[in-house]
Amino acid sequence: MAATIQSVKARQIFDSRGNPTVDVCCSDGTFARAAVPSGASTGVYEALELRDGGSDYLGKGVSKAVDNVNSIIAPALIGKDPTAQTELDNYMLGANAILAVSLAVCKAGASVKKIPLYQEFMILPTGAASFKEAMKMGVEVYHNLKSVIKKKYGQDATNVGDEGGFAPNIQENKEGLELLKTAIEKAGYTGKVVIGMDVAASEFYNDKDKTYDLNFKEENNDGSQKISGDSLKNVYKSFVSEYPIVSIEDPFDQDDWVHYAKMTEECGVEVQIVGDDLLVTNPTRVAKAIKEKSCNALLLKVNQIGSVTESIEAVKMSKHAGWGVMTSHRSGETEDTFIADLAVGLSTGQIKTGAPCRSERLAKYNQASGFPVILALQNHSPDILLTNMTSHNNKKQIVLPL
Repeated sequence: MAATIQSVKARQIFDSRGNPTVDVCCSDGTFARAAVPSGASTGVYEALELRDGGSDYLGKGVSKAVDNVNSIIAPALIGKDPTAQTELDNYMLGANAILAVSLAVCKAGASVKKIPLYQEFMILPTGAASFKEAMKMGVEVYHNLKSVIKKKYGQDATNVGDEGGFAPNIQENKEGLELLKTAIEKAGYTGKVVIGMDVAASEFYNDKDKTYDLNFKEENNDGSQKISGDSLKNVYKSFVSEYPIVSIEDPFDQDDWVHYAKMTEECGVEVQIVGDDLLVTNPTRVAKAIKEKSCNALLLKVNQIGSVTESIEAVKMSKHAGWGVMTSHRSGETEDTFIADLAVGLSTGQIKTGAPCRSERLAKYNQASGFPVILALQNHSPDILLTNMTSHNNKKQIVLPL
């Protein structure tokens, strides 16, 4: 007799920033539980989270989303096959409420089939022969980086951000790159640990005059640091020529398709150009980027699009185009390790999920045994990617391979 969904129950829990999020338990005789992360830097094309508004939890409550699951979605799913992921995802629409159900159904389906959620493992990190060695390399570079920052900037500079990365008072990009270079050298991994960047350029793009303001966080900004897309492209190219940078995420605004294409044409052979806000894990935008050769890698964030099925479709399209795929966490995370299983199951080969100093980040690494991961340093929200460091003006992020 085929297994069927017997119950779906949602509740409000809290993410790693202390903000409410949705947690869903799906029962098919066993139980599968999933929780939804939340991003700080979000693209305008992402699926929208349903928040309560008002004064409770500063307007970030999710009681409406929880009620939608319990009163609308749950009754509709009772009796359905938990292994029919695509059918169930297509049956639902939305972001935080629906994603929680989609993730829980995915876990329940794996349980019914008596297979691990991930199913497949095959990718190792750059410069490492095993996941154990990769973790060792990343952790050692991270601790060396902490020592370098403490010596140069003082103890306070080693405080960490949402994702476990450091936030020293770096004044310009190359200062951050040099910090990372020094930490890699001190750890003894020169040539084995390379560099990547998460620029989040939409944060400092001015749509009115089509410029990028490198001094966007400065009070009383006089606009003297505004540059064109072509000039910004040349800044990146200078970094690539001087440092072992292999990956650049969101180098331009989410609607600046022209400069994305130029960057990919000029640097795409030696550097991975990753679309995050540009693509938002949306198959429609991925198709456009493939056609226009706008980038050559997808940042996979399931809560950007809202369901497992659509996320898998975006990955399949990306792989068919010969792109790289980097599975990613969000700045507001939970202890849920779903993305580690997703990364291995889809053989993305890359995962970024924060620095190795917070349990909600390390939970993913501990789950992804035998998988390449990366560390980060950043002024705002550190990330982890395949080999890496990121920095744009005051938003610096270092990423090292774990």
